[in-house]
Amino acid sequence: MINQQQLWDEEAAKQYDTPGEGMFSPEVLGPTVEVLSKLAGNGPAVEFAIGTGRVAIPLWEAGAQVSGIELSHAMISRLREKVGEDHIPVVQGDMTEAAAGENFSLAFLVFNTIANLLTQDEQVRCFQNAARHLAPGGRFVIELWVPQLRSLPPGHRGTVEVSQPGYLLIDTYDVLRQHVVSHHVRFGPELSDGRDARIGRTPHRYIWPSELDLMARLAGFRLESRWAGWDRGDFTAESRSQVSVYRLAPP
Repeated sequence: MINQQQLWDEEAAKQYDTPGEGMFSPEVLGPTVEVLSKLAGNGPAVEFAIGTGRVAIPLWEAGAQVSGIELSHAMISRLREKVGEDHIPVVQGDMTEAAAGENFSLAFLVFNTIANLLTQDEQVRCFQNAARHLAPGGRFVIELWVPQLRSLPPGHRGTVEVSQPGYLLIDTYDVLRQHVVSHHVRFGPELSDGRDARIGRTPHRYIWPSELDLMARLAGFRLESRWAGWDRGDFTAESRSQVSVYRLAPP
């Protein structure tokens, strides 16, 4: 069994933030915060797996009232270096069951993080927990990648997803269990510990869009919108990611 607390330890938290670059770049965060702000309206928002505050902090700076749930003590500590509990309260716990309050207008779970839950049952419980947090008519937003199984060569179980100076990402698949392990290989002179290379692995359970919709229905949600990204472009059969907006049905 994977120990997520050990997986997202102090070293992972230290490496997570890349200010101004990658998923922290303005072209990524700007549209994300814009969409979430509009969906929250004047109501409070809660982020499941808030991490180091990559999205929550700029959303709060934009005027939203934001709370969070986070399993990793190390990630919360990193967040607390940037903003205090009085501004963004965080409950430490599992996003399938931890409670941060009720009657939120918006709950959101970004950057593929629902896939960190490695069973279908856990992923369904995440939806159910989101429903418990929301006021009637509230929204749950999930950002998630679309499995690229068509890219698997016949007879092979892995794909090279990123190859660039100093970094290599290889994904290996178990299509029977819908599991994928991402192997992050970092190498070159920028490594501070003197090693030639460092390898990290993160396991995920991928979810098909139709399966995600069924999980939502089991928790009382209905699909309101689905886009290919935060720019709200059309979702098509060729899309590599999705941003899905679910609305909680009235009781």
